[in-house]
Amino acid sequence: MQRPALSVVIPCYNEAACLDQLYARVSGAARAAVGEDFEILFINDGSKDDSWPVMQRLAAADPHLVAINLSRNHGHQLALTAGLDLCAGEQILIIDADLQDPPELLADMRAMMTAQDADVVYAVRRKRAGESLFKKVTAAAFYRLLDRVTDTAIPLDTGDFRLMSRRALDAFLSLPEQARFIRGMVAWVGFRQVPFVYDRHERFAGETNYPLGKMIRLALDAVTGFSTAPLRLASHAGLVLTGLSLLLFVYIAVGFLTGSAVAGWTSTMLVVVLLGAVQMFVLGMIGEYLGRLYVESKRRPLYLVADVAGPVQGRATLGFRAEPRVVPGEAAVETAAE
Repeated sequence: MQRPALSVVIPCYNEAACLDQLYARVSGAARAAVGEDFEILFINDGSKDDSWPVMQRLAAADPHLVAINLSRNHGHQLALTAGLDLCAGEQILIIDADLQDPPELLADMRAMMTAQDADVVYAVRRKRAGESLFKKVTAAAFYRLLDRVTDTAIPLDTGDFRLMSRRALDAFLSLPEQARFIRGMVAWVGFRQVPFVYDRHERFAGETNYPLGKMIRLALDAVTGFSTAPLRLASHAGLVLTGLSLLLFVYIAVGFLTGSAVAGWTSTMLVVVLLGAVQMFVLGMIGEYLGRLYVESKRRPLYLVADVAGPVQGRATLGFRAEPRVVPGEAAVETAAE
């Protein structure tokens, strides 16, 4: 297969207001970098707005654009996985649809990849315009906590915005797990990876599609996917409680020998509540890992593609791509070229 020089992979959820500007800026940056030898993949992750019709319109007007419509909302990380699985470029740029990450940085990132003979150029956020203080503080704390508890060195203050070589992407695609924290998985595969510092812009339009609940879910995927430290809390908590129990035993023994009154109900309930809280926390963490083992054991495809507009060159190795829907008397909805 003759691969294009560049693939740009963009997961989208309710981004209809951004798509025209996104397409214009990304295609302009790609042409400036590699001429006409590129493809752009929009992945519609079950959007509820007009994102899919807009993607179809853009794909019909430009053969460089491939629009992929997932069967339902799979979540950002799986939608991104679908795009990475189906792209075909020698170099792959990952970028979000909200234009907080400037696509015009592509040329500089490619230059750095060549100059440093790197397989991954990951973008490090120097400034985060348009984000709340709460999000900035919690994001900084999360990355530093993750760095402490994981065995894999995951760069601080980075998102999914990065440029990858084909061999790094092929190594990434060999990882089939369901609960995906892609920036951590890319760090895990290794090869030469270098930072690219930039200033993040405000969102072009619309509202964030990553509320607090999804951020917490992503944080859990990151911690449980790259560390067993939460499971070690059981043994650590056991040691601490054993020490506290010994101190409590000494206190009771001294009170018994001296004939002084020993606190009864209050101290007993305090110990019961403390032990119960620790046990429930530990059981919850064990359940989190067991739940992930259960999901992995099903071996379901990571994503399901319902429709495609444009010439897809990659093949679905991690997911399932449905056959084109055909209505009697009409042409197939899919326009992809095999």
